[in-house]
Amino acid sequence: MTAGGQAEGAGAGADPASARLPSRVAKLLSALFYGTCSFLLVLINKALLTTYRFPSPIVLGVGQMAVTIMILYVSKLNKIIHFPDFDKKIPTKLFPLPLLYVGNHISGLASTSKLSLPMFTVLRKFTIPLTLLLETIILGKQYSLNIIVSVFAIILGAFVAAGSDLAFNLEGYIFVFLNDIFTAANGVYTKQKMDPKELGKYGVLFYNACFMIIPTLIISVSTGDLRQATEFNQWKNVLFIIQFLLSCFLGFLLMYSTVLCSYYNSALTTAVVGAIKNVSVAYIGMLVGGDYIFSVLNFVGLNICMAGGLRYSFLTLGSQLKPKQPVDEENISQDLKVCSGDSEIQITSTLTKLKQEFLKEDAFVFF
Repeated sequence: MTAGGQAEGAGAGADPASARLPSRVAKLLSALFYGTCSFLLVLINKALLTTYRFPSPIVLGVGQMAVTIMILYVSKLNKIIHFPDFDKKIPTKLFPLPLLYVGNHISGLASTSKLSLPMFTVLRKFTIPLTLLLETIILGKQYSLNIIVSVFAIILGAFVAAGSDLAFNLEGYIFVFLNDIFTAANGVYTKQKMDPKELGKYGVLFYNACFMIIPTLIISVSTGDLRQATEFNQWKNVLFIIQFLLSCFLGFLLMYSTVLCSYYNSALTTAVVGAIKNVSVAYIGMLVGGDYIFSVLNFVGLNICMAGGLRYSFLTLGSQLKPKQPVDEENISQDLKVCSGDSEIQITSTLTKLKQEFLKEDAFVFF
């Protein structure tokens, strides 16, 4: 909201060159904000689900939704943010976002617990071509050949890295591919439905969480996930509680930063930023975490992914930050003066002709 307000304010009272700057800064900062939040959340969730062996990823998702609802509702009451009140049309406006939202949450948390951290980050790259395809079909976007080549370089690296996975887990692979599909569809439909005249950024976040928290809680109860969470033996561990609450808060920040990045950039840019973040996490996982099995192919694949992601970033941000050709104000003012002079001559000539015609008619009537 702050970035958007600054951009609008700059556009209202400044010259065009300065008005373009906040928009560029907002695009860059929103992408960095999303990457940072996603990076931190993966590390925290990995610690909760593997180090502490927390058995209930769905309960963790419910906690993140609850924090999202609470923060946005309190902010609306205090007039910090604004989104429309509930009415009968809101479910229709949102569909199918709530279903994609909960699917993304559950599959993401489940896949994190089933795979090693590096392999999880590699397989998440398949979100990118799915996002590109859905943006082309749903939003009608077109991308340059350089962008497409960068995307497929990321996918090539993912194939190379995944081909050397020495800890193959079929269930984990199924969950992560479902997570890719849900993430791509969620990003594209979120971009489509973020019209400020409709729900806006905050309305999409708030009503998504409201509509899906109860069904997700029911799923948690029916699958025994909630019972396992209540019987978990680490609830008296202060460090675990702090990390659990931090995960819930970071879950809200991730949802907000995802919407913000898609709002100022595109769903594809959001996916590529996530890919770059994931490769960074993979590099860290080689040094810490203890579940990475090194192989040359895997390492080469990760580097190909990173190269493709960085190339995409340079292409995209370069086109956004590329300065436009300066406008020659002196020539424009001269052209305006010439046009103005021509208009004055033409108007004067026309008035003279009308006056002559009028005088002729008056003379005819007088005689």
